[in-house]
Amino acid sequence: MGRKVHPFIFRIGTVNTWKSRWFNQKRYKNLLEQDIKLRNFVAKKLIKASINSIEIERSANLVNIIIFTAKPGLVIGRGGSGVEDLKQELRKIIHQIDPESAKTDIRLEVEEIRQPNSKAAIVAQDMAMQIEKRMPYRRVIKQTLDKIMQNHEVQGAKIMINGRLNGAEIARKEWLKKGRISLQTLRANIDYANATAYTTYGTIGVKVWICKGEVFDKDKK
Repeated sequence: MGRKVHPFIFRIGTVNTWKSRWFNQKRYKNLLEQDIKLRNFVAKKLIKASINSIEIERSANLVNIIIFTAKPGLVIGRGGSGVEDLKQELRKIIHQIDPESAKTDIRLEVEEIRQPNSKAAIVAQDMAMQIEKRMPYRRVIKQTLDKIMQNHEVQGAKIMINGRLNGAEIARKEWLKKGRISLQTLRANIDYANATAYTTYGTIGVKVWICKGEVFDKDKK
């Protein structure tokens, strides 16, 4: 059996940083559960907003949730109504898990992504939606790779899908790669994400790797 590690976790401390930035030894269990449920709720509610990542920062009585999305208009809503409705629903989730957090205030920040085709999470979600619409998977892979490689910062990309492709009885995997991807190099900036397409003949997994070059100390500064 191959022992695989998530490319993001593999590079924490060298290229990447934590997506949850807080620490509380006494209430660690409740706060961790809050983070997981908050992320799942936002990702499910804003599934059409092309969300790349959700980062959470905590202070004494404040939870700051930063949403990186390619379609900020869908998150904000008309006159900011979408953000206010989302805040109220998130408060209910926090209160259900930990009644002590009733006084905790929530702040939402929406960050726009300028080049969505260079973000693995958005690319994987888009591919899953196309496969659910019964688009030919080979065409989806090739067109997506071409869109990714059009970005100047991208040096290489790899896409893999597996499952009952085209409704075949036996599941299989197919993949395509362009450019250079250094998966074993710690200083390589690898953006990885996976998504699931729910079809009539079962689920199909989509995995996307995007390499954006190598990060050195002078680049980080």
